[in-house]
Amino acid sequence: MKKKIFFLAAFSALLIAGCRKIETDGEKEVIIVPGGGNGGGGGITITLQGRINADTILRKENTYILKDKVYLVGNHTMTIEPGTTIKGAYSGSDVAVLVISRGSKIVANGTVDAPIVFTSNSPTPKSGDWGGIVICGKANINTTFTGTGGGPGTLEVEGGINNGNGDAIAGGGTTPDDNDSSGVLKYVRIEYAGYAFQPDKEVNSLTMAAVGRKTVIDHVQVSYAKDDAFEWFGGTVNCKYLIAYKTQDDDFDTDNGFSGSVQFGLIIRDSLIADVSKSEAFESDNNSGGTVVLPQTKAVFCNVSAFGPLATLNNIGSTNYLGSAAQIRRYSSISIFNTAIVGWGSGIELNDKDGPAGSTENFLTAKTLQLSGIFIAGCRKPINFVSGSGSAASTTEASLTAEFNLAAKKNRILTVDEIRYTRPFDYVNPDFVPFGNSPLVIPTASNTYFDDPILTARQPFIEKVDFIGAIAPSGAYANWHKGWTRY
Repeated sequence: MKKKIFFLAAFSALLIAGCRKIETDGEKEVIIVPGGGNGGGGGITITLQGRINADTILRKENTYILKDKVYLVGNHTMTIEPGTTIKGAYSGSDVAVLVISRGSKIVANGTVDAPIVFTSNSPTPKSGDWGGIVICGKANINTTFTGTGGGPGTLEVEGGINNGNGDAIAGGGTTPDDNDSSGVLKYVRIEYAGYAFQPDKEVNSLTMAAVGRKTVIDHVQVSYAKDDAFEWFGGTVNCKYLIAYKTQDDDFDTDNGFSGSVQFGLIIRDSLIADVSKSEAFESDNNSGGTVVLPQTKAVFCNVSAFGPLATLNNIGSTNYLGSAAQIRRYSSISIFNTAIVGWGSGIELNDKDGPAGSTENFLTAKTLQLSGIFIAGCRKPINFVSGSGSAASTTEASLTAEFNLAAKKNRILTVDEIRYTRPFDYVNPDFVPFGNSPLVIPTASNTYFDDPILTARQPFIEKVDFIGAIAPSGAYANWHKGWTRY
């Protein structure tokens, strides 16, 4: 392939310099335009497109434009310096998506003072301007892609972004590596992503497909996602300090055997932004058909604050908010612990319609699907049950609500005023920190909220803290969502 480098005088609107073609063994196409970078006088604008088959460093003084589908391939690493901005093209055939192929790594290691930002190149950015980031790993996944390069234990990532080289195929096949590393995303913002390269098949802002547990996902904010903010397809990656801000569809979507852990998640909704497919904080399936395939979706979420569209029970908001804060269905067995669900039409929906007979209720009874330490506040219906053809006659919304309220589960149903957050529904000047006298504070001497065997098996990644939800009223855990973020 050829690397084409075009030099353009900063003061000229026309190409006045000749171009020089350099033959190389790589497959990277780079267009360099002096001037206009982030760093002032020395910065340049660099466009990345096509297959990048070389180790690559993105430096903070430059501005980077992703054009069309960009693939990092060949077991190479893309290293991004703290403070770097990467912009996705937003028009016509140039609309961008960044795909990290199996074996390659993205190392985007920002800091609280210099986060790395992926955003739209539009002067008037909006939700869905560009595709987002897709990370393909080699861990377990319960799907079989039958096309070229596929087989049992592989997935072709949805959205029409795969190519003839199979650069958007994920999964380790018959020899998966659950300890695989796809790199680091730390102190990273992803904005205005979720473009549909195929009708009704948007790319998620951050797609993690069969990503292994040695990958680091830590302090990542997704804002104005057109589709889902974070979606996990299989894999074992563990994540901390995630923020989904004004998502259109789902915030945390788990599928196809994802079994990792997520602790400290902040979900912030806008009452006017929702998707026609229902918009939920959590959506979980074992697969699209709800069939018994392994590995099973068994993710664990702990310490999440999910602020929905309803500041009060009388709020209307978008009519597309027809779903629940959490919908668990199709043979999924995820667990949610020590979480605050505030201001949703429905709190938790257990759906037996599309899976094996009675599976969701059976998982709950067997405690392989655990809902514990959950505070539901300001929801019109705390628990919703969708029965299936094989659901037991004794299983009803009332019986599941009674089980949710068992003392051993430490769950509570409250009003918005009773849960005592500062200003979670103030869209101009929000504050998501609870008051010091909030019931979300756990007395240290009686803290058994982290003693469930499902949680203890995931320590030390799951930390024992003295509060419910994502944010503490004071101390180190009260400020992790500030400084590197934008609301």
